[in-house]
Amino acid sequence: MPMQALVRSFHHADTGTWTHVLVDTATLRAAIIDPVLDFDAASGRVRADSARRVLEYIGTTGLEVEWILETHAHADHLTAAAWLRATLSPRPRIGIGAGIGVVQRHFAEKLGLGADALDAADFDARFGDGDTFEVGSLGVRVLATPGHTPDGVTYLAGDAAFIGDTLFAPRGGSARCDFPGASARTLFASIQRLYALPTTTRLFLAHDYPPAGEAPIAETTVAAQREANIHVRADTSADDYVRLREARDATLPVPKLLWPALQVNIRGGRLPDPSANGTRFLQVPLHDQR
Repeated sequence: MPMQALVRSFHHADTGTWTHVLVDTATLRAAIIDPVLDFDAASGRVRADSARRVLEYIGTTGLEVEWILETHAHADHLTAAAWLRATLSPRPRIGIGAGIGVVQRHFAEKLGLGADALDAADFDARFGDGDTFEVGSLGVRVLATPGHTPDGVTYLAGDAAFIGDTLFAPRGGSARCDFPGASARTLFASIQRLYALPTTTRLFLAHDYPPAGEAPIAETTVAAQREANIHVRADTSADDYVRLREARDATLPVPKLLWPALQVNIRGGRLPDPSANGTRFLQVPLHDQR
């Protein structure tokens, strides 16, 4: 039976995002997964209050952060990865799935970003399927789980799997597949890889959007998803899932923070360079339909 991993989770209510801290208790080394910057689109204010909450936990428990891990380039919040890397000492590494290159090229072109806007140093590691690394003495294996985005990965450590947006809580279903490079059929195949894990595997979510009056859920299990996920249970066929997912995606609005989030997140959380007047600007492409 896989070892039980120690995980501490933090919820960001404004975006429904979960940030997780994976801890190796033997060495007090840790990884932070999917951290969030606070961003107010109306005022343009960027803050690090949520990331500081995570740092308070790191500090009070005496942990040393070795990795900041992204499950994919999120379209609904700005990542705090670059800020955390610059703040923490020793300096942790930032990791993401190898498919980030596809996402970077697409959105850099859409946003008219020059070649100098992207820097290979924004990500210290681009993980492929089956890659392994350590958090202290804790082994971590990477499972490629694209479909929602081309760069989606799951990080497996002991009995814990950090699955990004591949699945939501059983009552929430699965992630949308209408972004560039996304595919409902590919996501179904990725979900089957998760469903093949031991049924007691704990699946740590990147998001939860609970109904009014219910608390957000940070984790579920393979068994719970196989039995009750509203979009894809153990007996759901690929064709049925694709029909359901594509019909649902056709009704969904564009995420509110799509353009701010992606132009920051494809750079590992690095904000755009200041302009001549010292102000940083985020771009929004216009689609003139007059």
